[in-house]
Amino acid sequence: MLSPEDLTALVTRFAARAAAHDVSGEIALENLHDLKSAGLLCLTVSPAYGGGGKNLRDILPLLEQVAQGDPSTALIFAMQCLHHHDIATSSQWPEATRQMVSTAAVQDGALLNALRVEPELGTPSRGGIPATKLARKNGQWVLNGCKIYSTGSTALRWGLVWAATDEAEPRVGHVLVPLDAPGIRVEHTWDQMGMHATASHTVHFQNVVVADDHIVDIRSPADWKNQGTDTIMWHALCIASLYNGVALSAKNWLVDFLHARKPANLGASLATLPRFHILMGEIEGLLMSNRALIANWLQSYEAGQATPTDANLVKHLITENAISSVQKAVAAIGNPALSRTNPLERHLRNILCARIHTPQADTALAIAGKKALGI
Repeated sequence: MLSPEDLTALVTRFAARAAAHDVSGEIALENLHDLKSAGLLCLTVSPAYGGGGKNLRDILPLLEQVAQGDPSTALIFAMQCLHHHDIATSSQWPEATRQMVSTAAVQDGALLNALRVEPELGTPSRGGIPATKLARKNGQWVLNGCKIYSTGSTALRWGLVWAATDEAEPRVGHVLVPLDAPGIRVEHTWDQMGMHATASHTVHFQNVVVADDHIVDIRSPADWKNQGTDTIMWHALCIASLYNGVALSAKNWLVDFLHARKPANLGASLATLPRFHILMGEIEGLLMSNRALIANWLQSYEAGQATPTDANLVKHLITENAISSVQKAVAAIGNPALSRTNPLERHLRNILCARIHTPQADTALAIAGKKALGI
């Protein structure tokens, strides 16, 4: 792990690059190179392969800090941490394949991410069989289909593709696919309001041959029920911490702005006005709540008492608090908040994307409500 001083310097560099990559929509490859050089792209890889073997308590504050520099970079980084934790702890992966991707992360900083969402299926978290199909042809596995919202697409070495077999009773699961393989095309479709530099484009697979030992975890749909609970919890808290980092950046910008802004008719900075004292108190309260939620949930997780239902509700609460804190800042200062020359406008666009990550609010709230009602 980096020293606090080195991490601060890293985040400062990311922040200086963020606006340009937000405009271009290109992944900040220099940020990923910096993460690799700092040894951060293998933090959750098993120590058996030279990785850091870090846990969620180590990862969450790091994601929060990286997101204060560039949340698009932080999201790609978060997925690397999440999925290498899965790989390190899975009993399903062929050992040679696990060793290959783990060693590549340690030695090369090679990136991977799960490619799951489809145009017709939507997010797999809501159920359904993927249209991306895996078929046995001439003694080989062949993959056909497409995935949308593929975060990090142009920088990934591998995609963990959620696919279904074309058997009479389909099996579903993860297929490891090198994204430079013949038959793969990245269509540049990502043009969202926020998180613009994640390059979450559409990836097409046309007759892509997949090695037998890259069929890493295929099961019947019924066998997936109640599986992956640790992954769900890691995902929820990683997303929550990332967007809390965006809210912290927005707060820090606001503090600087209120001190620097000195209207002629006031003769002092905006920071001297009582209404801004109240505003900052409201924002501090929201972010204090987030700190308490994360700390309390981590204690529960480490005690073996946490559940996906709780984790998803925590994700919802933290991201809504973070969004509210940024919206309060925007509403309070008017036009400067929405100027493309000020980072707060970018922070607002980025933080609104917190709501699109699985689970969406309706799912998190409904499941928590049913649990409370005992149904």
